[in-house]
This record gives sequence, structure tokens and C-alpha cells, in this order.
Amino acid sequence: MPTEKMSVKNIYNKDSYVKTNSIKNRELFLPIKGSPLFIYLAMNIHRILLDDNNPEHHELSIYRTGRINRVRLQDKSYKTYCSLEIGAHDYAAFFHYDLPQFLNRLPFISESGNGLDSWDEAFLHHSSLGSMNQIIAERRATINHQHNEIILLGWQDQPVGVAYFRDIDPAKFVVFLGKLIEFVEESAAAGCDLEFIL
Repeated sequence: MPTEKMSVKNIYNKDSYVKTNSIKNRELFLPIKGSPLFIYLAMNIHRILLDDNNPEHHELSIYRTGRINRVRLQDKSYKTYCSLEIGAHDYAAFFHYDLPQFLNRLPFISESGNGLDSWDEAFLHHSSLGSMNQIIAERRATINHQHNEIILLGWQDQPVGVAYFRDIDPAKFVVFLGKLIEFVEESAAAGCDLEFIL
């Protein structure tokens, strides 16, 4: 199931989405990765707006959360000194606002070599934490606090068509970014490195 950031043309109002399975006929315009073209889909699909208060949604593979751990790469034994949890809303917003793309300018270490945009653990040395906070602050300044967005997280066509959406509250995400900046500052002051589990 694709999970990269996607957009929807001619998006429907929030009331048209459902929080449980309900088959509706909808026309979706979905981008082809790496292409300016859009493919046109007209099918009966389940449209699901993810709800953090619905425990059934927590079981969906598209419902992703993350964590940032404060560690020391020179430790002989693995130890986490502190953690910052990334809830499902902020996780989706983190990718929606392209934070991984901008942060990947930094020298992340990951097994796959894909940096922060991978599904592997990614590490960042404490010497880069000041640059990390500068990037986050710059991106935070570009976010329109007043403009909520409904984003398409991903879709599947088998065994039935399902499109998964999430409501992004930018003001809530900006609060999270403030906590992240503070966490990074404290980590740098302690000479700690960061481990990202996304």
C-alpha cells in the first residue's frame, strides 16, 4: 500500500468522509510518483477518515506513530536517556509538511542509507542538532496555522478499494514542533545524539 505523501484534487468537504467502512462512488485524481501527470480513478471505494479516538483505526497498518530517542552513539551498551513520542497526527503532518525531505540535508546514519526517509532507525550526531533545529524553525514559519487540511495517506485496491484520509490541524502540529525543538536543544546541551524510529 503506498504511504508516500499524496494529494487529492477537488477534495470533498469533511462531512463527506466516513469514520467506518461505507461504500461510496468517488472520483479521485491521484499523482503518479515522479510524474506531473495524474491518473484518474472512478470506483466504488471505502473512504476512511482516520480517527484517533477509534481503537479499530489504531490496528490499521496505515496508522503510523514514531519516537525520537536521546542516545549516545559512543555508549558500549544501548541506552535511551529520554524519548519524545510522535503521535499518529503529528507523524502524518511530519511527512505532509516535508520535514524528512528538508532534514535529509543532514548526515543521518541508517542501515539502508536512505536517511530519515527510511523505515529503518536513523541516527543523527549531536554536532548536527543545531542545524536540525534551524531547519525545523524555518519549516515551522511556513505553516499556515489557520488552514486545516484533509490529506490522503494512502490507498489500496484489493480486495476492495479503500482510501485513507487524515485531518491535519496545523496549529496542533506547530505545538509539537515547539516540543521537538526543545527536545533537540536539551539533547545538544547534554551532548546526546538522536535516534529516529519512524
